[in-house]
Order: sequence, then C-alpha cells, then structure tokens
Amino acid sequence: MHLLLVILFFLEAQFCVQSSDSNSPAGDNLATNGLPFPWSKVRLPNYIVPVHYHLLIHPNLTTLRFNGSVKIEIDVKNNTNWVVLHSKNLKIFTATVLDEHEAHLSDKVLSVLEYPSHEQIAIFSPKILTSGEKYFLYLEFGAPLSDGFYGFYKSTYKTKAGETRILASTHFEPTSARMALPCFDEPIFKANYTVRIRRGPSHIALSNMPLEQTVEIGNGLFEDQFEVSVKMSSYLLAFIVCDFRSVSGMTATGINISIYAVPEKWHQTHYALEAALRLMEFYEQYFNILYPLPKLDLIAIPDFQSGAMENWGLTTYRETSLLYDPDISSASDKLWVTMVIGHELAHQWFGNLVTMEWWNDIWLNEGFARYMEFVSLEAVYPELKVEDHFLDTCFGAIGRDSLNSSRPISSLAENPTQIKEMFDTVSYDKGACILHMLRNFLTNEGFQNGIIRYLRRFRYSNARNEDLWDSLIKVFQTARRDGKELFSATYLLHLITLFNVKQFSHIDLKKIMYTWTIQKGIPLITVKRQGRKLYIGQERFLKIVLPDDPSCYLWHIPLAYKTSHSDHEVKHILTTKSDVLTLDEEVDWVKLNSDMNGYYIVHYDEEGWNALTELLSANHTALSFKDRASLIHNAFQLVTAGRLSLNRALDLIGYLKSETHNVPLLQGLGYLQSFYKLIDKRNIADVTHNLKTYILQYFRDVIDKQSWSDDGMVSDRRLREEVLSLACDFDYPPCLEKAKQLYNSWVESNGTISLPTDVSETVYMVGAQDDSGWAYLLEKYGVSMCETEKSKFLSALASSKDSEKLSRLLHLGMDGTLIKTQNLPSLIYMVARNPVGHFLAWDFVKKHWNELVEKFPLGSFGIRNIIVGTVTQFSSTEELREVEDFFKSITEQVSELRVIQVATENVEKNIMWLSRNLETMRTWLHINVKFELLLKGHYF
Repeated sequence: MHLLLVILFFLEAQFCVQSSDSNSPAGDNLATNGLPFPWSKVRLPNYIVPVHYHLLIHPNLTTLRFNGSVKIEIDVKNNTNWVVLHSKNLKIFTATVLDEHEAHLSDKVLSVLEYPSHEQIAIFSPKILTSGEKYFLYLEFGAPLSDGFYGFYKSTYKTKAGETRILASTHFEPTSARMALPCFDEPIFKANYTVRIRRGPSHIALSNMPLEQTVEIGNGLFEDQFEVSVKMSSYLLAFIVCDFRSVSGMTATGINISIYAVPEKWHQTHYALEAALRLMEFYEQYFNILYPLPKLDLIAIPDFQSGAMENWGLTTYRETSLLYDPDISSASDKLWVTMVIGHELAHQWFGNLVTMEWWNDIWLNEGFARYMEFVSLEAVYPELKVEDHFLDTCFGAIGRDSLNSSRPISSLAENPTQIKEMFDTVSYDKGACILHMLRNFLTNEGFQNGIIRYLRRFRYSNARNEDLWDSLIKVFQTARRDGKELFSATYLLHLITLFNVKQFSHIDLKKIMYTWTIQKGIPLITVKRQGRKLYIGQERFLKIVLPDDPSCYLWHIPLAYKTSHSDHEVKHILTTKSDVLTLDEEVDWVKLNSDMNGYYIVHYDEEGWNALTELLSANHTALSFKDRASLIHNAFQLVTAGRLSLNRALDLIGYLKSETHNVPLLQGLGYLQSFYKLIDKRNIADVTHNLKTYILQYFRDVIDKQSWSDDGMVSDRRLREEVLSLACDFDYPPCLEKAKQLYNSWVESNGTISLPTDVSETVYMVGAQDDSGWAYLLEKYGVSMCETEKSKFLSALASSKDSEKLSRLLHLGMDGTLIKTQNLPSLIYMVARNPVGHFLAWDFVKKHWNELVEKFPLGSFGIRNIIVGTVTQFSSTEELREVEDFFKSITEQVSELRVIQVATENVEKNIMWLSRNLETMRTWLHINVKFELLLKGHYF
C-alpha cells in the first residue's frame, strides 16, 4: 500500500514540477528503491531556494556517530510537488513539509527518494507547493562520523601521557556539507543558519557565530545555541566539538579573535594571534569594509588534508599552518604560517562576503586570496620579504601552464571530482599572477578601488568572472567623469594610449582579461632588435609542442620593458600576433617583463641573449633581483621547450659567483639541482659525478660562508636553509662534519638542546643515514608535540638510503597510527623524490591504489599529490609505458582526472629534456669542471 501511494504521488507530480531548467523524461534515473527520480541533472533545480536553516546536531564521541535535525525555510519559485536537495551517506529518518505556520501539509509519511550517483534526495509533497508561499522542510537524519577529511569527521590526538582523545570537526568545501546535513549544497544557494550543538560537559562546541546561550538538557548533555549567521553558502558552514584551549585578543574595531589548539600545544598559538589581529586590521582598512561577524576563531585540527579552510568565523587549519614554536620553527615555517593566515582572512571578503556563482570561477576566491597573502604581508610584515616568494609562485604557475594538459582559469566543472580538481595551481597561483599583472598595470590605487567596488556591489551575494572586470573599469570611468583626482590626467592619457582608444570609457577590460581567463596557457613573447626597432611577436609557450598549430592563441598582453638608457618602465599593450616598437634611442640591451610583473615568457634573439649575458657578467646590479631571477627562469624554461641551447642558459648563470641576493641565486642553483636529481635517477654516473663536483666547486664560497645559526634577515636564513641542505645532500665533507657534530650533541642531550631552527632538518637528515640515528628519529617522531618538528623528522627519515626503512615508513603511513593519514601523500612524495625510493613509492601506489582512493577521494589534493609526486620522478620510455598501462587498467575510475594527463606529460617532458640536453650537459661539464678545479688550485 505504501509503495502504491508513492507511485501515485510520483505520477501526479509529473504534471506539477516546473522549473527554468528542463527535466529529463521520467524514468531515466532510478532511485535506490527502483522508482524514477524526478530530477536528472547534477546541479539542483532553481525553483526552490533555501532561506534559513535551523540545525540541531549531536555528535557522540563514544559511538562515533552523529544525529541531527534540520528545519529549512524554503522559498518556492514555481509550483511543484517535489523538493530536490543534496544528501550523501546520510540515513534520513523523517521527512516532513510544513506550511508557514509550521503545520504538516500531509498526515502521511513522506517518502525520500535517494539518487546516490548525484548525491541527491527528493521529497514528495502530496499537496502542491505554491509559488510565493513560505514552507519549511523538516528532516531528521544520522550517520557515522566520517573516517576521512570531508563532511563531519572524526579527528584524534595523543596527549603527552599517551592518551588518545577524540574530537569532531567539519570540512565542507567544495561539496561535502551534504555529508553532514541534507542541504542545497551549491554556492549560489546562500542562506542564514541557526545552529545548536549537543555535547558532553568535558567538551566545547564552536560554530561560525558566537555562542548565544548554553542549556543543560539532562543525561549529562548540554546544548550550545549560537547566534544566527550572516547569509552564506553551505560550504562555509562549520561546527566543531573538542576539548581545546584558546588564546584571544580584540581588534581595534572590536572583533574578538581566538586561536584554538589541543591543550598541550596551547603555547604554540601566540604568534598566530598576533598575526591574525594585525592582518584583520589591515584587511578592514584595505577593503574599506568592516569584517561583518562579531568574532573569528582560528583552530588547529590534528587531522586535516589541506592547508586550511576559510569557514566564515571559524577557520580551520592543519597544525603546521597555524602553530608556531619559536624554539623549533624555522624562518620558512614562520613565513608559511603568516601566509596561510593571510590567505584565510582574505577569504572572509573574497569567497565569503562575495562568492563565485559556480565552481568554474573558483579562482575568484582562491586567486584573490593567494594574491592578498602577498599584498597583506608586504604591508604588515615587510621583514618577512614575502615579495621574494611571489616570484616562485608565478614560476610554479608557468611550469603547470606550459603543459598541454593545462586548463583555462575559468573551466567547466560539474561533478564533485571535477570540482575538487579546480583547487589547483591554475586557480591559486596563475590567478594570483594575472591579478598582480593587472594591479601593476592599473596602479595600486585603481586596483584597490576596483575591488572595493566589486565587494560592495556583490556583498552577501554571488559573482561571475565578468563582474570583477566591470567593477575595475567602472572605477576609472567614474574617476574621469567626476573629475576626481584618483588618477592624474597624464596617467589617464597614458592608459588611453596603451589601450589604443580615443577615450578611457571605451576600454574593454573584459575583452582583455578574457584572453587570460577563458583560454589556457601562457604567452611566449619573442623579441628581435634591429637598431631602434623592436620586433615583438606572441605565441603560446609549450614545453612539448603539439602537432596542431599553437598560433590560434592570442592574448592582450601588458608589456613593460627597460633598456640600458632608461631607468623607467616603458609600457605597451600587445593585442596582435606581432608589433613593432620604436625606441627613443640606440641602446645596448633591452629587458622585457620588468620585475616579472607580467605573466609571460620572453625569448630574445641571439644578440639579445648575448647582451643580457654580458650585462650580468659585467654589472648584474644594473638589473633588479627580480629581473635577474626571471631571466634565469625564462632561459631554462626555453631550454626545456627546445627553444634555447642548454649551453646558453648555463653561460647566463655564470655570473652567480657574484650574486648576493638569495632569489636569483636559489633560482640558478635550483635548476642545477633539479638536473642532478633527474640524471641521478637514470644512473648516469659520469654526468652526475661531474655535475655534483661542479656545483660544489662553483658555489663553494657561498656554502662555506653560511653559519649554522638563526642569525640574519629572513632572506639570509632561507638561503642558509637551502644551501646547507644541498651541500650535505651532496656529501660535502665540511657540511657533513658540522651536521654530525650538531646531531650527536642533540642526541646526547636526549633532544633537550635546541638546534638552530633553519638547519635542524639538514642535521636530522645527516643523522638519519645510519641505523641508530634513523631509529632514534623515529622514536622522537612518535613523542614530539610539535607538528612542525615532526614534519622535519619525517623528511629526514624519508631521506634514508635503505629501501627497507623507506618501505617501513610507507606502511606506517598507510596504517595511520604513528604517522597520521593526513601525512601519507607528502610521505609518498618524499620517498619518491629519494633516488633509492622512487620505484618503491610507485610500486606502493599501484599495490595500494584502492586503499589510497578510499582515504583520499578522486580529485582531492591528496590523491593529486600522490600521482604527481610519484609519476613525475620518471624519465624513460619504459617507465612512461608502465605509467600509461597502469592508468589504462583503471580507466573507468580515473577517466575524468586531469592530473593523469599532467603527470604523464611531465614524464614526457623529462624524456625529451634528457634526449635533447644530456650530451650537451656532459660536454659542458667536462670543460667547466676542469676550469673550476683549476681556479681552485687543483692541477691535472
């Protein structure tokens, strides 16, 4: 009888469902009970909109389950009998539709149809829900706490006494709110939330908003009731039940900021509080919009897959991204913590206050938050020299974007796997770099006023790509119309000239920026100088050239360049495939992409490269450190693409003996080290030996002058960390001797003395190379109460040359007890990077693939890190074939994963690099190693 009623209700509903999106014919999709599901699309219908969620949630930390109920006020746009919303892995106990007076619309039990492949449920109302009327959807539900890192999941930590304690935390972005409550889990469905959480007396509960009151409800339970939230998307909802301690402070505008951590790590929270207070005050001033909530909590979760999450008012972090111990954490660790806090606080405006309409524009969230890390830190913490790090961000983006497998910044993403893959280098780093290019070209002031306009226009709402460009250009148009002194007449005239229009109001910034957001890849600018004329061309830059013609790609490129006779930048917009620029006078050299402010690669003709190579050799400070670093980067990228000889690039960095700035020095050294790692894995003994000898001889003075301390500016400390790590990895005797001395002293003190934080990881790596040292570090790993220290221990353990030890590490990571599961992807990458371990790691991934996918969903950061980290260590056709065969064997599972293409293309790139450059490298080293040894007084 019950089944018959449901069928009759369903047939009636076919004549009542209306929406602006068409449904598929009934019966195309079957629910789990065999009945037709009334909606066929992955995205929800738009004829019902949530207005307010009243949520009660009760996690039981003993049974590791949670139960809950939600009453959702809904706004019906079109008459319908069906409510379709999201639910994943939830058991729905009760479903009811109520009218505006909260009276039941039906005295019958309402059935819930489930359609797991789309993670949707449908509730049928026997009475038509009428457009314009207010209704409530009431559901009771329950589920186990998730074992992974999404939804409402279980996390654990150990006390110093060895006791395991449990907490429950949420992570909903991008599509996992549906794992904690039935909801309309798409960013456009913004609503208010009233949250109540039940807990035991030994725990606290946290949510997005401040606690309003606590009520004792009996049986040793308390119910925490929180204030009504601002209007927000479902992925920003958050709640946590834990026993953490906090430290708090107040901003100048009265925002209460608190940092939470497990009780025994409370002393590591103080720096984060200082940083959060200062950065919050900066953002309120920069955006000219006050933070709209009364409080912001930052909490370090012991089990967390990514770096952090921007839940409005309750931001969650991996412990290494929030906690800072000055006795253990290095300068790089401090920079990282500060940058992550800057990123998540920027999201409170970009992402939370204004949210992208759909995940195809996630870069509007992540690109801006990544860029604002640098803007905020440069203003608030200039001593951290974050601008040095920004170049690496753009270099990383170029590396990804110069592959055939890249994607446009704004890309199609429909299902959860595709959406998860959008959280990548393109969205974050390329997004940040094109914003930097735009800011540099439109001026800081114009850029800032444009984004303020954007945030004000779309606050508590959703926006698209084009909305940002409209906001930016309207600032300029308004300034000109109103006669404001935002920009000088000279500058406005300059911009009009650049855009090749008669007046600024006609500038189509949208058209310009679409060339950067809706087509993939990075431009290659070719430059040929003849007298005072510069012949400029553009094409797509590719590491591996496709058979089809890449000339169909065309960008509108803001060019900026300097010459030997001009200290100021000359700016121009290249909108065609080629152009001719006329210099004011004859010059000795031209350097395009001044200070790497543009997102493009530059390739000079032979005369141009000669002039710049000679300039670096004779007077490298004639160029800024950013220009020097970008020249090195461009040269070696062009070598990889087969556009420049390796000899030319190696000659270019010949000046590095005179280099004093860490950024270009590390750029050049980094390329040499990467070549060494690539060739070493191929067991090409003569070349690896000579390359190691050359590096140690050529950079010997730089190595020898490094102190084993924490003295100096951040840039000095970063250089020390990298250089000494390289020297010891290359078995440089003075480095090994000093590291062993420090390690032995540390062991003798039973780990109680403090090692210099910047070199501690290098010291541990040297100590890990014998059996007793490795065993001691593993023991220390198990008892350390600092995740930053543990990450250094783990890196050292993974550097062992003993394959049995590496295999043991991998199995400890899979077990998840001693080495937490959250660290398994990075552990696999560490082992794969080790020449002894790269086959071991790949075999481990193949053998345990199904288990890994259970722990880290397809498309997630974890699984992408595992794939890229293992596969891109290979460089032979045999290895490429093995990789391709493996992924073909699981095609059905991974067919949608873009990361497979990225990984295999990296192997192809490695193969091509070796075939093009190995003999050149061999010959070049044969000559230059002898030369370096002669210079050092070694005669043959």
